Amino acid sequence: MLKGFKDFLLRGNVVDLAVAVVIGTAFVAIVTAFSDGIINPLLAVFGDANEVGLGFRLVADNPATFVAIGPIITALINFILIAAILYFVLVLPSIHQKKRRGGDAEEPLSDSELLVQIRDLLAQAQQSAGGRHEF
Repeated sequence: MLKGFKDFLLRGNVVDLAVAVVIGTAFVAIVTAFSDGIINPLLAVFGDANEVGLGFRLVADNPATFVAIGPIITALINFILIAAILYFVLVLPSIHQKKRRGGDAEEPLSDSELLVQIRDLLAQAQQSAGGRHEF
C-alpha cells in the first residue's frame, strides 16, 4: 500500500505539479508587489481627489457605495503577468526539453482512423487464413 502511494507521489506529473504550484506562488508575490508599488499608484491618478483609485460612487453622499475599478484592472494585470511568466519560464522550456528527449510524439488516432485500421487488419487476417473461419 505504501509502495503504491510512493509511486504515485514520485510520478512525474505530481512532482511537476508541486513544483509549478510553489513557483507560481513565488511569482504571485512578486507580481503583487509590482502591482501594489507601480500599477495601483498609476491607477489612483485617474481617481477623484477624495477617492482611493479609479472608480465611481453610486450614491454621491455615501462613501460605502464606491465601486472600485482599479482593483479589477490590477487583478487582470496580475493574471496576465503571472500567466506570461509561467508560460515563458516553465512551459516553453518544458516543451523544448520534451521534444529533445522524445522527438516528435505521434498524435493519437481518431476513432474513425482506428476503426479503419482494425478493419484492414481483420481483412488481412481473413485473406491469410484463406477465407475460412475456424471456431
